[in-house]
Amino acid sequence: MIAIALAIAMACIAAAMLLNLLRLFRGPTAADRILALDTMVINAIAFIILFGIKERTTSYFEAALLLAMVGFVGTAAYSKFLLRGDVVE
Repeated sequence: MIAIALAIAMACIAAAMLLNLLRLFRGPTAADRILALDTMVINAIAFIILFGIKERTTSYFEAALLLAMVGFVGTAAYSKFLLRGDVVE
């Protein structure tokens, strides 16, 4: 039963990532592209967590935590660049 639920969840997250990729390429503004990229990072984290549950190992959870930290810093840097035009002050 859990294997079926994991397969369905992975398929849904893969579909969400494809839709985010579409928004990333077609986004009318830079803010839309930044939000699409941030949402893709969140979906990638969820996909890694589900894969870790499927493989029954905890090492994937650490990778998801690292990706979350890098994604947060990247989103903050992109947003700051969009607002001010410079990341480092």
